[in-house]
Amino acid sequence: MKRNTLMLLVGMVIIASMVLAACQPAPAPVVEEPAPAEPVVEEPAAPAEPAAPAEPAAPTEEPEPEPVRTTRKGGWLDEIVVSVVDNSSAITQIQAGAIDIYAAGMSSDALPEIEAAGLDYAQSNGLYYELTFNTYGPTFDQSTGAVNPFYFSKAREAMNWLVDRDYINREVYNGGALAKFWSIITNMPDYTKMAETVRRLEAKYAYNPELAKAQMDEVMLGIEGVTIEDGKYLFNGEQVTLILLIRNDSDGTRVPIGDYVANQLESIGFATDRQYKRSSEASPIWVGGNTADGLWHIYTGAWSATAIDRDEGDNFEFFDTPQSAYGFTSLWQGFPTGLDTEYGVLADKLAYNKFTSIEERDAAMAEMLELALLESIHIWLIDGKNFTPYTQGLAVTYDLAAGVDGSMIWPYTIRWEGEEGGMLKWGQPDLFVDPWNPLAGSNWAFDQSIGRATWGEAYMMDPHTGLIWPQRFDRAEITIQEGLPVGKTLDWVDLSFEDEIVVPEDAIVDWDAENVAFITAAEKFPEGTTARVKSVIFYPADLFDTVKWHDGSPLDLGDFIYGWIVGLDLGKEGSPIYDEAYASNTEALLANFKGFRILSENPLTIEAYSDSYQTDAELNVATMWPSFSYGESPWQVLSAAALADAAGELAFSADKADAQSTETVTVEWFSTIGGPSLDIVSKFLDQSLEESYIPYANVLSAYITPEEAAARYENTKAFFAKFGHYNIGTGPYILDEVYLTEKVATLIPFADHPDLSDKWARFGDPKVAEIELDGDGSVVLGGEFAFDVFVTFAGEAYEADEIKEVIGLLYDATGQIVKVLEGVLVEDGYYTITVPADVSAAMEAGASKLEAVVVPFTVAIPSFTQFEFVTVK
Repeated sequence: MKRNTLMLLVGMVIIASMVLAACQPAPAPVVEEPAPAEPVVEEPAAPAEPAAPAEPAAPTEEPEPEPVRTTRKGGWLDEIVVSVVDNSSAITQIQAGAIDIYAAGMSSDALPEIEAAGLDYAQSNGLYYELTFNTYGPTFDQSTGAVNPFYFSKAREAMNWLVDRDYINREVYNGGALAKFWSIITNMPDYTKMAETVRRLEAKYAYNPELAKAQMDEVMLGIEGVTIEDGKYLFNGEQVTLILLIRNDSDGTRVPIGDYVANQLESIGFATDRQYKRSSEASPIWVGGNTADGLWHIYTGAWSATAIDRDEGDNFEFFDTPQSAYGFTSLWQGFPTGLDTEYGVLADKLAYNKFTSIEERDAAMAEMLELALLESIHIWLIDGKNFTPYTQGLAVTYDLAAGVDGSMIWPYTIRWEGEEGGMLKWGQPDLFVDPWNPLAGSNWAFDQSIGRATWGEAYMMDPHTGLIWPQRFDRAEITIQEGLPVGKTLDWVDLSFEDEIVVPEDAIVDWDAENVAFITAAEKFPEGTTARVKSVIFYPADLFDTVKWHDGSPLDLGDFIYGWIVGLDLGKEGSPIYDEAYASNTEALLANFKGFRILSENPLTIEAYSDSYQTDAELNVATMWPSFSYGESPWQVLSAAALADAAGELAFSADKADAQSTETVTVEWFSTIGGPSLDIVSKFLDQSLEESYIPYANVLSAYITPEEAAARYENTKAFFAKFGHYNIGTGPYILDEVYLTEKVATLIPFADHPDLSDKWARFGDPKVAEIELDGDGSVVLGGEFAFDVFVTFAGEAYEADEIKEVIGLLYDATGQIVKVLEGVLVEDGYYTITVPADVSAAMEAGASKLEAVVVPFTVAIPSFTQFEFVTVK
């Protein structure tokens, strides 16, 4: 999921729910590139939430668990072999048996070939494409001091008019995608809800190269030393050259996109340097590099969701501000949208829902949609459909937004039909793009997808709705400040409201890095304080007996507390591991976090307070599980890495590693899976074992004894001796073999996993609504007329109690929305949308259309269709 600002998703550390869809390094939405939350990425996995902050959701029945059909635990498969496969040969390789699934999926232009090959496939909607700008400038520090027009917001804004999104869709995606203007997903709930605003702005920013040229001229002539001669931009007598990093290893679409954008830039007076690179070649430049070096101007980005995002308001903070989970990079740190700007303030409000009503939130969203295009930190191009091909006989559960590789559920459900065990050959475009580490490591979808098989979580994301199900906890109680628009859907959560939620004086609200001590509510808020949300989560009595790390160490309370501390310590001045790039993220988190208490250690019960809320009660749960933005880890691995960080031998983030490196000394970006980091961590593990070292001993000695610490270090050393890495989780598979150069990995099942393999076998095909819209082809304005809407699934009428709403967007001959109309239920599967006579009379005559939108409860993705008709006076 794109980055999710919920405490639940980060166990108190903001998580990236977006994965870079093979584009950038994964939220929270992982990225194809690194991930919405919150949205992993095909690239780093950006970061998920309700269909939109909306009124409380109507209750739906909790799926009945399947009867136990197995005694097997953990993953269904005996081995998963992961290899890198070029997109162009993926279908052929599946047919030849070289791979069984191309997990990253393919764009819509490949669907005819997939179907012709007789392959099964999963379909998802969470993959999107954009241009990322280097905003450093207006000239770079190094190279030749070259000009960077994208330092100026007007130059970035002009790019909206320079690119023809419809042309890209038609020529690159065969018309199977959707034009995209914002980080929110086209035709998803937030987009649908803001229909009148988005349609107006889409018209304003439609393709207009003349306007783009005029505004770019204005920008360029404002830069000292720039002239325009023979239609070309010159800087100190030389034509201005823009460097484009164009990905050539993804789904085959970014090369034509990059070439098209370069051609357009050349048409208005720039020269271009087109650098075609794989993700692993591009990432050290645009993610790990220093933007001031001037090594690039534009990167062809793509992002993929890791879950259905039910509230995309936090996308603007994640993608566009230094407060993002990506704030550890030079690129994000340089965005001119901090908390001291109008954009940063509004993004913060949307990220944490600092509103008292849906109406207030919607007004803020409308304002942000305008600001986002004026600022244009990214130029959003296409919302694509992703098709994941796989061989027949393979059972695959997929997420409607995240697909297969971006989903949380795939490691728990993928199997050969009717079999237990066997080997799966998994293909994807890249692997081991950036170093893995849970605090600030790779967020590329290619890395996150495999890591996710080894990492556990307290919850499971519902692949159809974006709500969560308990995985490690039993139940939760959520208390909300009276008047806030929060509802519940599932029975495992209890929801109540109070006029005032007072934070107890002994709640732990902050961390004192210098004195290595908790800060209580009484100390930080001597006059007392309140919260908007109280979460109480109840773990089972056998939690610490049944859940084990891959090295055999039992999960313990120390993992929970250490995880909370280190997530703040990184962003605190005075800490030995302080990372300046994390400071803004920590500040944003603490601005909304109001504290926690351990009510019971065994069974574990945690109470937490926050001013940030989601409109679904299920997404307000604070789990404090020891997982972080980019993975899960036991405390002893992170503790050894922290000692190395404090000693200046490695750094958790790429930004700090780069800042501390010199011409003679290289500080390593911490990796749990390879490179010099492994020897460094091993050295500090040996030191810790010798001392029976307890990190943050002032606090953690209450939860970890010297004997327990020594046992942890011994277990981890034994794991490393066997597997050769420190990627240790609680997930259903263990990372067995790692070949960084060859880009090959193998996974084997974790025999001590606590769950039966069929625990999540309950999810079938997502119930996406199918719509048929009918009406008269010609109508006379001034009178009432109506349309029939038929809603089905698998040929059967869609039950009315499973549909939240049916609406119609009415357009007249001007192309503008005239009215948003409500559908009226006639019977299951049949609605009418009526245009009143007064609305009809105000329409302009000519070619008109009605868009019907069906929003079900059973899936979080609305369905759209349209009907064109002619109006006459």
